[in-house]
This record gives sequence, C-alpha cells and structure tokens, in this order.
Amino acid sequence: MPVVRPAPDRLAPRLSILDGYMLRQLLLALVATTGALVTLIWLTQSLHFVSLVVGRGLSLRVFLELTGLLIPSFVAVILPITTFVVVQFIYQRLGGDRELTVMQAAGLSPALMARPGLMCAAIATLVCLVLNVWIVPVSYHAFRQYEFQIRNRMAAFLIQDGVFTQVSDNMTVYIRARDKDGTLHGIMVEDDRTPGAEATILAEEGNLVIINDQPRVVLFNGSRQEIDSHTGRLNVLTFTRNTIDLSSPHTAHTRLPDANELSIAQLLHPDLHQYSRRDESKMFIEAWRRLSTPFCAFSFAMIGLVGAMGGSHSRQAGIVRPVLAILAVVAVQALTLLVQNLASRNLQLMPLMWLCTVGPGIVCAIMLFWPELRADREGRRLAGGIRS
Repeated sequence: MPVVRPAPDRLAPRLSILDGYMLRQLLLALVATTGALVTLIWLTQSLHFVSLVVGRGLSLRVFLELTGLLIPSFVAVILPITTFVVVQFIYQRLGGDRELTVMQAAGLSPALMARPGLMCAAIATLVCLVLNVWIVPVSYHAFRQYEFQIRNRMAAFLIQDGVFTQVSDNMTVYIRARDKDGTLHGIMVEDDRTPGAEATILAEEGNLVIINDQPRVVLFNGSRQEIDSHTGRLNVLTFTRNTIDLSSPHTAHTRLPDANELSIAQLLHPDLHQYSRRDESKMFIEAWRRLSTPFCAFSFAMIGLVGAMGGSHSRQAGIVRPVLAILAVVAVQALTLLVQNLASRNLQLMPLMWLCTVGPGIVCAIMLFWPELRADREGRRLAGGIRS
C-alpha cells in the first residue's frame, strides 16, 4: 500500500534544520557567484568610459561613481542565470555526495527537498522585480544625468594649466595660467561646434561662471578668428568682453530621457507631447519586459531542480541531466529575446513574453512534483477504501 505523506509536513511554514542548512548554502553561493560575475562585467563595461573620464581630466572618484550606477542593471540581468547555476550546482553536489539519497530514504518528499531551492528562487525573483521596477530605472537615470554633466558641464571646470582640455566633442580649451581667485590668463578656445564656421578665439584674461545652470567663460581683450568657407578669407573680430558657452550646442541643454530611465507608470502612459507614436510601442514592451523577466529566475531554478533531482542518481544521468538543463536555459533565454523582438513589432504577441518566462517553470514543477501528488492522491483513495 502506498505511504500517505501528511500534507502539513510538506507545507509547514517553519524551516527545519535541513532547510536552513541547504538555504544557507544556496544564498551564500548565490551572493558570491553574482558578485563575481557582476564585478567581471563591470570591469569590462567600465573600459568604455575610461576615455571619457581620462580625456576630460576627471578623478578616479568620478569614474567609480559613474560606472557604479550601472551595477544594479548588471545584477538584474545576471541574477536569474546565477540562480540557475547555484541551484544546479548545490543540488548536483548534494546528489553526488548521496545526501539527496539519504534525504529520500529518510522519507522526505521531492517537494520538501526542493523547498530550499524554491525559496532561493523566490528571493531572487523578488530581488529582480524590485531592481527592474524601481532601482534600475532610478540608477540608470542618474547615470545618464551624470554622463551628461561630464560631457557638457563638469569638464569645463577642470581645465588644467598648460594642457589642451577637450571640454566637449567639438571644443578644446587651453589656458596658460590660473590665479588663486580663478582668473584665467592666456586663453585659447578652438570652437568647432558650427560646421563650416570653425573659429579660434584668443583672449588675455577670463573667468569661468555659471549662467542658467550652464558653464560659460567670460573673456576680456581678445579676438575671434574665423575662415570664411566661401571666400577662404580670414575674418578677425576683436572684442573687449565676450561670453562663450562651453556646453554642447542646441539640444544638448535639454536631454530627453529614453525608455530605460522611465518608471513603469510613465512607460504604460507615455507623454505623447515628448514621444512619438512609434516610441509608444517600444515603451509598452519595455514595461512588460521589466515585469516578466524577473520570473526567469523561478523558471531557471526549476530547470536546475529538475536537472539535479529528476530521474535516477546514476553517474551517467549525473552528467547528461546538467547538460540538458544548461541547453534548456539557453533555449529559454534565446526564445525570450526572440519573443521580445517580435512583440516590439506586433503588440498582440506581448502575452507570449509571460509564457516564455513563467511557462518553463510551471512545466518543470509539474514534471518534478506531479508523481508525488499522484501517489499521495492514490494513497488517500486506497486508504479511504480500506476504512470504508
């Protein structure tokens, strides 16, 4: 007669010593693996900003603050994958050490053995959801604002004596000396912001000031030299006082946030005065992506549990199942990206994004827990028949 396991043991809210032991290993490995991979990604991605910071003479602190704002987005991307790696590795190690076999012989059901992994997956899913909905948009917006200030404002106030400083992509400033009160001497400005009207500006003295939150330099006793593109003649204009804007021209003063910086409410209800109808569909997809992709952590963890606990614990199966689990995760990730790309062209396909992120986890849960539930149901039916 099948043994009927009491349901309260499986659904007990309190953690046993075994649950705490397994959950502690999972969380410590998850933090260590995620931290290592995020550090590696941060090191590779931060190289793109070395030229931006070094070329404008900024300090190491500014570099760390700028690139550090990208870390939450790295964590949000890598955490579902590291959840799968940790669950797969820890449960595979427990199976290799025959600890899962001992647990099963002691009467623990697959649900009880998988409960620490499910709790780890739930924590990872919740963290990803908080990151995608709140922290990542805020940090990425701060990153874009900081980068904007570096490119258009901050570099103007870090001009060094005797050094040609590129304060923007099309403006270079040189000063011979700087007094303690901030007065500049021997100023040369190469202004290439207007195509066809590049100019060289020379001045004896000047001062850096902020006007309407924009960096400007006030020049005294100088000249502006410009070559006429039509005649080739050199035009020289002398001045006693002149003010030059050191930020980028035109639209650089006002930066329009992109979809990655907006909140969920702004994505679902975009301001059509700022964005076009074409951008509206992209914002809808971005909102659904933020809400759906955290559940990849749950699906990946379930794939890892099936790969480690499903079937027999033979040596051959211990090699084949992890490989199949890895291939399944790669396939789910590729399918998710494909569906997101297709949904951006046809909004009617947006529900498939949820199917790709949650569906594999549900299928794996059925594969792992359904035999136990069916055995319990059959045992209760037989026990009820005997009592009657």
